[in-house]
Amino acid sequence: MTVANSTVIESTPVRAGVVGVGAMGENHARVYSELQDTTLVGVTDLDTQQAERVAAEYGTQAYDFERLLENCDVVTVAVPTKAHYDVVGACIDAGVHVLVEKPIADTIERGRELKQRAHEEGVTLQVGHIERFNPAVQALSDLIDDLDVIAVEAERLGPPIDRTATDDVTYDLMIHDIDIVHSLLGREPSSIAATGAENGNFATATMEYDDGVVASITASRVTQKKIRRLTVTAEECLVEVDYLEQTVLIHRDSYPEYVIDDGKNRYRHESVIERPRVQNREPLRCELESFVETVSDGTIPEVTADDGLHALETVQTIDRLVAEEDGLKVRPQ
Repeated sequence: MTVANSTVIESTPVRAGVVGVGAMGENHARVYSELQDTTLVGVTDLDTQQAERVAAEYGTQAYDFERLLENCDVVTVAVPTKAHYDVVGACIDAGVHVLVEKPIADTIERGRELKQRAHEEGVTLQVGHIERFNPAVQALSDLIDDLDVIAVEAERLGPPIDRTATDDVTYDLMIHDIDIVHSLLGREPSSIAATGAENGNFATATMEYDDGVVASITASRVTQKKIRRLTVTAEECLVEVDYLEQTVLIHRDSYPEYVIDDGKNRYRHESVIERPRVQNREPLRCELESFVETVSDGTIPEVTADDGLHALETVQTIDRLVAEEDGLKVRPQ
């Protein structure tokens, strides 16, 4: 267990709040209201009617922002990205531990400042890269150190969304898989190429690493099928992860064989497929349990501010390439 410099919350239950109760923030309110040793003390939103509706739904209070901070030990910040700097900064100044939805901020400079301010004030700052807590991804993380990885491929595709998207698909969707690839490989890419289409609603990026590993990531808000898939090609096997089904399949030992079918010889490949046991759980619940445990124990969060900054730096490079429309390979800044 690695201890952080954050102030430890010794009281039980932990008092939790949610700043911004749109679609994602409401889910945070729901989970906080269900966690053991945690009390949802209130929510806040610029849309006061929405805040009051969510508060009534989950048996809590709708407060103004400052009053909420006075009553909380921890908060989730689920407001538009452009507001992260001001809202998270105010939470830090109030001594309240923060889980901020991805990305950490709208610029690298502001993200770094939030990280520094949290450190100085002894406040935990965790970034909401929720797929880290997907049980299938955690199962893959247990396997990855024993694999000689050749390539990683991620697809995060889906039809037009039923909510207002204020960020391009790179910031809204692709950033999830960028963070997963960073966490699995444990290093930054040496070069990145990217291109896009449909006015920022479709993007694909290729990241190359100094040891020859290649990662390909595609994100789309215009594909007429919802897909959340990660594939790892290694010398030993092929690993397929389905985020939605929370399954992991390991393909090993492909070998050719001849079979007799209708009196004719046919050729096919067979392989051994392993299915590691994955305990299906809601990733958001796992994320918030981890966050509350972190601030209660004073340990380093599973997804740190540095993790959030690494993901943001990469997605900014990809977004710039997509906007330039030339897809030329560049060095990450």
